[in-house]
Amino acid sequence: MSTSTPNPTDQAVAGRGKPPAPAWSLGAFREVWAIAFPTVLTMTSYTVMQFVDKLMVGQVGPVEVAAQGNGGVWSFGVIAFAMGAATVINTYVAQNLGAGTPERGPRYAWAGVWMSLVFWVLALVPYALVLPLLFARMGHAPELQALESIYAQIMLLGALPLLFNKVFSHFFFGLHRPLVITCAAVVGNLVNVALNYALIFGAEGIPTLGLPGVPGAPALGVAGAAIATVVGTAVELLIPLCVFLGPRLDRTLGTRAAWRPRWEPVRQILAIGWPGSVQLGNEIICWAIFMSVLVGTFGSDHMTAGWATLSYMHLSFMPAVGFSVAVSALVGRHIGAGQPEVAIARARLGLAMGVAYCSLCGLLFVVFRHQLIAAFVGGSDLEPGQAARIVTIGGQLLVCAAIFQAFDALGIVYMGALRGAGDTVWPGIVTVVLSWVMIVGGGWLLVRLAPGLQSLGPWIAAAAYIIVLGVAMAVRFERGRWRSIRLLEEAAEGSPGQGPDFPIGPMAHGGGMGEVEDIAADRAMIEAGVGTGADAGSVERSRHPG
Repeated sequence: MSTSTPNPTDQAVAGRGKPPAPAWSLGAFREVWAIAFPTVLTMTSYTVMQFVDKLMVGQVGPVEVAAQGNGGVWSFGVIAFAMGAATVINTYVAQNLGAGTPERGPRYAWAGVWMSLVFWVLALVPYALVLPLLFARMGHAPELQALESIYAQIMLLGALPLLFNKVFSHFFFGLHRPLVITCAAVVGNLVNVALNYALIFGAEGIPTLGLPGVPGAPALGVAGAAIATVVGTAVELLIPLCVFLGPRLDRTLGTRAAWRPRWEPVRQILAIGWPGSVQLGNEIICWAIFMSVLVGTFGSDHMTAGWATLSYMHLSFMPAVGFSVAVSALVGRHIGAGQPEVAIARARLGLAMGVAYCSLCGLLFVVFRHQLIAAFVGGSDLEPGQAARIVTIGGQLLVCAAIFQAFDALGIVYMGALRGAGDTVWPGIVTVVLSWVMIVGGGWLLVRLAPGLQSLGPWIAAAAYIIVLGVAMAVRFERGRWRSIRLLEEAAEGSPGQGPDFPIGPMAHGGGMGEVEDIAADRAMIEAGVGTGADAGSVERSRHPG
């Protein structure tokens, strides 16, 4: 880095130099897309991994699809509490970037690491031991109980790499360097797919499709899918971890020096992160009850059709989550830079992209509904009548899902915008209340009062929930209550970018003026788009998968 970087560049990054691009201009689109593209690619990569998991398991049999879905959702329901809190790491890192103090970001990443470790030891390991008892009380068939239990236990005991991944993903998202995580996601997912094939089917392969097996590999079925996911996630973690601890980022941001446990960043994460934690964990638990109990009332065929439908929904809403994460980072940066109107404009632009994508997915759901569900129906022991029944049920559910696709994007993207502004309590409370009242309560009422609808009844309740939630998040953001929130000391004092020094970063361990100017140059690269997708040729100058 040259030490002749002009000071006005530093001011521009803090929002006091070059004015932002107009709201609906090509420059604004490029700014949003530079962050959104690698983020969406990352989320899509994760979703494709999960989708391929279910497709492969579906070739074993429909009971295995239901077992993987139930085991996954009940394990993830608790993991999600830690992941929900980690999302605000993005907010703090992005707002410090916009305020001109990016060297404060690593403290939040390390706080997330320590929080994840404690959560894994105190919550996930004990939960893995008692989860089979929970499945036993749901009244599922013995074969289904055994399969869903082993899948969930492997996912819980191997969850630590996943939690660390989310921490570093949101750090790099907030730093506007999402390509690091995209590269990691692609590598991890390739490993996962390869191990899936080897461990699910073993040496036998898939004879019905004419695909050979892997010599010497055991055929572990659902358990093999879980092991492959854990290993793939661990491989994925290596890339952001190496970049985070690497000499370049350590020299500019002091990433290694910030490793010691500190209460203050933990307190800050919990202060605005607990609503997201409760919100995400609670919503997953409600969906778990929805699928395993309410839809499960009508048998394994309905659960198989439901999990196939949810797999396609993931292909739709996970890219929307990518737009949400990108919007969160952009809103946080522009608010930190004292530009709330620009934050609003970028949120609306990200929303338009998300709604367009989800609406297209909804159209495809309707047109190809039977073919899409049929892809999940396989296995040598499957009866022709059972296959047709699953396809018919799934086709109805996909039409129901298509109706709320645009509203799903509305809620997801606006929720990300609110998170970037630090407005997390109201969305968290509303999500908790609506999910229990509409997903669980409404679904239960339709099961009891309209049993003739079968599993379509709970899905109608879920559709109403997503529509109401989307409208509520849109109204909340557009009313602007978040404008009064101040997360950073600089914003509270009305002097962005001029906050006090913290005991991390280059200056904390003897760095001189050249290193300070290197930080300014790094910020200039971020402002210019380098490391946000414009420079895909360099991992070190880049950056989340989701």
